[in-house]
Amino acid sequence: MNPFVLFAAGFVSIASLIFTPAGAQSRESVSSDTGKFSVETIAEGLSHPWGMALLPDGRLLVTEREGRLRILDQNQQHSAPIQGTPEVFAAGQGGLLDVALDPDFKSNGYVYLSFAEPDGNKASTALGRGRLQNDQLQDFQVIFRQEPKVNGSLHFGGRIVFSKDGHLYLSMGDRNKFDPAQDLSNHLGTIVRIRPDGSVPQDNPFVKEAGARPEIWSYGHRNVQGLAIHPQTGELWETEMGPRDGDELNLIEAGQNYGWPKVSWGNHYDGRKIPDPPTEPHLTDALTHWSPVISPSGMIFYTGNLFPGWQGSLLISGLSSQALVRVTINGREAEEVERVDMGARIRDVEQAPDGSLYLLTDDNDGQILRLTPEKPDPGTDRNKGSGDQSR
Repeated sequence: MNPFVLFAAGFVSIASLIFTPAGAQSRESVSSDTGKFSVETIAEGLSHPWGMALLPDGRLLVTEREGRLRILDQNQQHSAPIQGTPEVFAAGQGGLLDVALDPDFKSNGYVYLSFAEPDGNKASTALGRGRLQNDQLQDFQVIFRQEPKVNGSLHFGGRIVFSKDGHLYLSMGDRNKFDPAQDLSNHLGTIVRIRPDGSVPQDNPFVKEAGARPEIWSYGHRNVQGLAIHPQTGELWETEMGPRDGDELNLIEAGQNYGWPKVSWGNHYDGRKIPDPPTEPHLTDALTHWSPVISPSGMIFYTGNLFPGWQGSLLISGLSSQALVRVTINGREAEEVERVDMGARIRDVEQAPDGSLYLLTDDNDGQILRLTPEKPDPGTDRNKGSGDQSR
């Protein structure tokens, strides 16, 4: 068996997964320019947790990159690894990635998983679904495979999101192969749009183009790890990691070419220059970009009431930035307005039913954190100096 391949079913971590009551392991409060926040550790001991999905009963599905899927219940108790998950290519950035529920989950029970699928020493991003029954994944089937499979362990992408009309979008990286992201005959560096059963919508932009992969919705992407649907407009937004500098936030539109690797706001790691996007005006430019990078991963549009000033904002989990980054959207304008320093690599963000936020830390001893506004201490005289509040 390939040493990079792990089997999720029945695979047990050497270290025990520990779940703690909410608040038992609170970190120091964290701050941004607009407020203070309380951070509670509600789970730890996860191996590079990658994606989350809330079940209708309030429990939380969580993937671990090594190949495990677990359930966190409302009392912060965890399940053993769920049986029935796929074999994964667990190397580098590959493994079990995102998890999402079917829009009709209450009636059909479908759970979708993206993952790096092995074929010998090669791999590609794949998407499958199975029915969650009695806390086991039944009849898991792959419904889409990125073609071709290639060598290497970088840039799998892997985010899953459903549109309001029930179509499924899946992001895929260029697998660090560069030029194929400009070639419509393969899926590298693309976002695809399919139906929940894997079939191709006939209004996809390249369905009738000879030689093009019909699933492709947009292309010219490097490594897209954030996807979100705007709750009012239904627009698809994405974040992708640039090379050295040049992380991007894009509004995704059908058939558009987002430029990689012909243009970028960053340069190659070996120092070679990449032309800036304005040099190729026929390509679609990012609405905002970051240099230095934030390494954006998961993201959501916030719709809760617990952070009223954040309603409608885009919340982006940052890896190298170790932060939760807030961006405001106004039509086709986007601006970072706040950054909450979390002191850890944040892989994903999810809105809890009460409007608080769940965050995943990307670590061998990964955690699930809960972020809430910090409540003022009723015994504190806020007219006094704050010199004694330093940490």
